[in-house]
Amino acid sequence: MDVMTGLVAPEVARSWLLVPGRSPELFDAAAGSPADAVVLDLEDAVPAAAKPAARGDVVAWLRGGGQAWVRINDATTSFWADDLAALSGLPGLRGVMLAKAESGHQVEATADRLPEGTRILVLIESAMGLEAVPEIARAEGTFRLVFGSGDFRRDTGMSDSPMAMAYARSRLVITSRAARLPGPIDGPTLSDDPEVLKREAELTRSMGMTGKLCMTAERTSYANVALSPNTTDVDWAEGVIDRLGEDGRNVRDGSDLPNLAKAKKITELARMFGIGRSH
Repeated sequence: MDVMTGLVAPEVARSWLLVPGRSPELFDAAAGSPADAVVLDLEDAVPAAAKPAARGDVVAWLRGGGQAWVRINDATTSFWADDLAALSGLPGLRGVMLAKAESGHQVEATADRLPEGTRILVLIESAMGLEAVPEIARAEGTFRLVFGSGDFRRDTGMSDSPMAMAYARSRLVITSRAARLPGPIDGPTLSDDPEVLKREAELTRSMGMTGKLCMTAERTSYANVALSPNTTDVDWAEGVIDRLGEDGRNVRDGSDLPNLAKAKKITELARMFGIGRSH
């Protein structure tokens, strides 16, 4: 847990709340929401004519003590350089989310305009971006991959069915793992129906993704629940550790070590998210 902000560490953050950059009246409420991370959006949520004013509002809030990530415009636009010039070195900037990335060079060019070590979330939103994702994942500055599912569907003509989106999601998961990145962040659910929100959050988890974009604060709880160990998971994990020993001293067969590694991961996540045993 990040002591300064109360937010979950970004490596394991589950719910990523997108907030329009032109709505500064929403910033404080977003920061106080159940979201693990807040992303102030200067890209899709802001029309071109409103971008300078929105950028100014975001900068003012970050300078005034607010803490958030910022989604910047893609590297092929003139807004990209302006966003980076305004945000670079700002107190409160937890990192940037680069829209519509299609090459590792775009990530590295973004990193070059920010203080060393600034984290970059990279949105994959097109067929070209997905084809370049191994290069993007290994680019200097890439922190975590994000699936821009809506723009990806528009680019490819695919539907939003789990089957149609399975390849893209799987590729992001496998590429992230191969590049030793944290698990990728899934696209948002565009519904307020509780059953849909629950089903899609559970789909995100089943695909191996470990975060989810959220368009409203009310939707963040579904991501937080689905992407956390539950009490049954914690009971199982602690039972495995008790049986095998923290150091594996009681390992007996080939399945024991993988189970112990899984159990340790579950207990560590449970500790981070404040989840205990069922009894």
